[in-house]
Amino acid sequence: MKSIRFISAMTALVLVLAVSGAAFAAWPEKPVNVIVPWSPGGASDLTARTLAAEMEKLLGTRLSVTNTPGGAGAIGTQAMFDAARDGYTWSANADGSIVTYQALDMLKQSHKDYASFMAVFTPNVICVPANSPFNDLKDLMDAMKARPVTVSSAGTGSGGHQAAEFFRMGTGLEYRHVPYQGGAPAVTATVKGEVEAIMQLSMEVTEMLRAKQLKALAVMDGEPLDVEGYGAIPPITKWLPDFPSVGNRFGFFLPKDIPADAKEAITAAFKTAAASDAIKKFAADRGSKVVTLYGEEAEKEMEVKASRVCWLLFESGVIKNSPDQYGIPKP
Repeated sequence: MKSIRFISAMTALVLVLAVSGAAFAAWPEKPVNVIVPWSPGGASDLTARTLAAEMEKLLGTRLSVTNTPGGAGAIGTQAMFDAARDGYTWSANADGSIVTYQALDMLKQSHKDYASFMAVFTPNVICVPANSPFNDLKDLMDAMKARPVTVSSAGTGSGGHQAAEFFRMGTGLEYRHVPYQGGAPAVTATVKGEVEAIMQLSMEVTEMLRAKQLKALAVMDGEPLDVEGYGAIPPITKWLPDFPSVGNRFGFFLPKDIPADAKEAITAAFKTAAASDAIKKFAADRGSKVVTLYGEEAEKEMEVKASRVCWLLFESGVIKNSPDQYGIPKP
């Protein structure tokens, strides 16, 4: 009789613990909406879809990726902030864009208002149409000495625009900026010859390089970039020895004030997904590398990025107000 009562009591205890556990481990209870604030096919979009496919297996819910381009990514990012702060609405973007929105007067939110989960780093590559008369970086620079060459980008303040500004500041050569609504349209415009050059992220140009639709003049890094199916791209330091490495980190950016249980579940899923073979293959195929940044480490890197990029854009006249007004120190 005592054994029966003991078993009954233990069964009741297990049920109570199960119910309590369910109450504390309820997130997620529904699908997650991932907003890509750029056109399909760009670096933010490609990274988001690959990372989402891995994370939804771990979270046990659907991560629905939607594209909302416009305003250099600010429109879709604002939509994320306008949604309920319950952890079910994310944005997919680059750190270089996130840090500029407030200083460019596109959003009220600071880069400090995000919980950042960055999975892939991709350098910028200087490319021209396949039939361009420019065969190396010297050819391009010689042309720019005579006139402003047209250079496309994903939009004002985007990674490609920042790269062009770093190039202008580092060489003293002027160019004419032609912004598009995303990296993919900017690359397509270059392939078609609508513009003469692009300084876009490697992730967004590798397919066109393999297809012989673009010609790479230099990677904006100190080391050559090997792209399978295309070959080695020389480093910009071959011509400009002191030029800094230029590129962006991609991943998910959420409001910092989401519930703790949501942030905990997202962080755990991100750490596992970012280390997956799928992400490693994705990065390798796209001329990029895995970084896996989140939490305090990501916050520190965002501060460094904000200082470097916002002051560059301020000194070049793109940002009108001094970044120190937004608490961004000069590098």
